[in-house]
Amino acid sequence: MTAPTPLPRRTRAAHPLARLAAGAGLLVVLVALLLVPAGPASAHAVLVSSSPASSAVVQGAPAEVVLTFSESVRQVTDKIRVIAPDGSRADRGGPVFDGGVVTVPVDPEGGRGTYLVSYRVISADSHPVSGAFTYSVGAPSTVPVDSGADSGADPAVSLTTRVAKYLTYVGLLLLVGPVLIFTAFWPRRLSRTGPARVTWTGFALVVAGTLAGLWAQVPYTTGGGLFDVDGGSLRDVLGSDFGLAHLVRLGLLAASAFLLRPLLAGREGRADRVILAILGVAALFTWPLAGHPAASPAPPLSVFADAVHLGSMAVWLGGLVVLAGFLLRSAEEHELDAILPVWSRWAAIAVVALLLAGTVNALIEVGSPGALVDTTYGRLLIAKIALFALVVGVAAVSRNLVRRWREAARPRPLRRALWLELAVAAVVLGVTATLVQTTPARTAGANIAGSGSTLFSTTVTSSLYSLQVEVDPAEPGSNSMHLYAYQPDNRPQPVVEWRATIALPSAGIEPIEIPLLPLTDNHATGEINLPASGEWQLRVTARTSEIDQATVTTTVPVR
Repeated sequence: MTAPTPLPRRTRAAHPLARLAAGAGLLVVLVALLLVPAGPASAHAVLVSSSPASSAVVQGAPAEVVLTFSESVRQVTDKIRVIAPDGSRADRGGPVFDGGVVTVPVDPEGGRGTYLVSYRVISADSHPVSGAFTYSVGAPSTVPVDSGADSGADPAVSLTTRVAKYLTYVGLLLLVGPVLIFTAFWPRRLSRTGPARVTWTGFALVVAGTLAGLWAQVPYTTGGGLFDVDGGSLRDVLGSDFGLAHLVRLGLLAASAFLLRPLLAGREGRADRVILAILGVAALFTWPLAGHPAASPAPPLSVFADAVHLGSMAVWLGGLVVLAGFLLRSAEEHELDAILPVWSRWAAIAVVALLLAGTVNALIEVGSPGALVDTTYGRLLIAKIALFALVVGVAAVSRNLVRRWREAARPRPLRRALWLELAVAAVVLGVTATLVQTTPARTAGANIAGSGSTLFSTTVTSSLYSLQVEVDPAEPGSNSMHLYAYQPDNRPQPVVEWRATIALPSAGIEPIEIPLLPLTDNHATGEINLPASGEWQLRVTARTSEIDQATVTTTVPVR
């Protein structure tokens, strides 16, 4: 029997253009990571309400400020602060956390004027939530300055966090690919040295990315710089769900290292393979348990789907690395005849699982079709889907080449297609690394107290008084109105008689009289039904004595 003819030597080197494409893909990823801005999009929970409400004017100083978030949050030391009008701290004692409700005791003897509330907490998916709002006691005044308020995420910290995620993704596929191929169909006659080096490189990248992620999480949590890490804050991170997931991952990696050596040397037994598979599957779950899926509306489903998504990616792309980098270069024709059809089926199954799991996660995290285009998360998801479609298209070409490669006896076109597939996939991983640090679309559109609230509040002035106007919720339908009159020195201005009308000229709605009920000397309230959206014209007349009165007007946007 004639020995199989080795593949021509000219097929044993990767095409320069293919390598250039792969390198360009990685470069695009790193540039994208640098260009994507950090900022409020890092927050994955939202402040849905507060008491006192943002911009509210209350007559007496409250004994506590209550913040209500969309999900459970945990404390960052000294990052919830209430600043009095004179710049001093008005909060007294530590805040009390109860799920998504945070109660902050404040000085009930505080002075009149505007108070500033700033906060930074950690959401259930390990990401910081920060912001600020004001409320006033008696009358508004100049907003005080909080020198210790949160200044936002440090760009170096945000970049390190994304790069750490990216390293763990790349390391995972480099680790899984060779292990899978060695276990399934690596020809015994071929040396394992090259793929073994790829495996250990992947192992090192996962470890390095995990450690870097743990380190960066400390300043990411506290709002400091990359090297602002102390023992207490590090302990807080290690004791969190995020830290626990990363520590478990490191432990599973350490255990698997003892089983990788015999596998990479070809001396493993069946029990080694089973244990290594169990450790690998367990490690996959540490990624979703440290991110969005753990805080989704359906955590078990999200965690499982994300683990399947990640595992399918590692199987598909990791196998491609070994196939393009080693097997197509070194295996003989009869070996490739047996390997390529099997691998093609495996890759197809992995892509289908990847697509299904990704669809499940997208449905959970996006929440509504409009969020796909209205949120950063949705737009990044669209970009990822488009790139994934491109990868699948290249994979279809690759699979077609697999079916007919032996007819041409030239695997070079197949290798080019595989390298292109990997290059585009590298960009997809970069988008994914950014996506997991971005506010899920399901929460990005939620109302944020102080910015997204529908409460309308404004102050208008006349020669006799200033008038604080509040309309809640400033939407079509029933609305409550509160009017507060103040003298120029911010003392309450007694009002003898109140009159108010509201009209919508653009819709032909003539002035509607608003019945007002005086609650105190300077405070009146009323209820009004606004039948349509638009720019409503509010006119208020306050008589302060038998002969003195003044009229003020303002526009109330009703949406």
